Amino acid sequence: MLLDTPKVTLDWKAQPFTLPDPDGLAHSLDEMRGPNGFLIAFICNHCPYVVAIAERLSDDARTLINEGISVIAINANDATLVPADSPENMTLFAKQYGFDFPYLVDEDQSVAKTYDAVCTPDFFGFNNEGQLKYRGRLDDARMKNADNRNPELLNAMRQIANTGVGPETQHASMGCSIKWRKS
Repeated sequence: MLLDTPKVTLDWKAQPFTLPDPDGLAHSLDEMRGPNGFLIAFICNHCPYVVAIAERLSDDARTLINEGISVIAINANDATLVPADSPENMTLFAKQYGFDFPYLVDEDQSVAKTYDAVCTPDFFGFNNEGQLKYRGRLDDARMKNADNRNPELLNAMRQIANTGVGPETQHASMGCSIKWRKS
């Protein structure tokens, strides 16, 4: 199901969490925060919107990491509903796209619920004080050729790192709904 992220109130504080990577190694938000801010990306392996942007996300993330902005990816999809989103497949996906950042498993979906993530991809950009300053899309290319794209997320995170605030104009991300566990 195609969804757009909702407009949100900015400036709320990032809630702490600890999640495992596919190998079971725990990572806490506190240890992953960058000196110039951090990006949390809710993604998965199977969504065509994520697949379309995965290479660009990897490239932009590498740039951000080099500029002191950490990147954290989280997969909250129920892998029993979508086996392609299993931890084993997360490892393969991260390797395929050259992820230089943690790709974590939110098996109980508590972090996705806390952050009000709704789709994959869903991007949350925080300043170095942990305040939300960006919720939007990666770029304006969406699923098209990205040769002449406007790297909105990259630009927003750079602005946040330099000024502490995000851009006035933020375009919602669009993607597949998170595959929630049945209650």
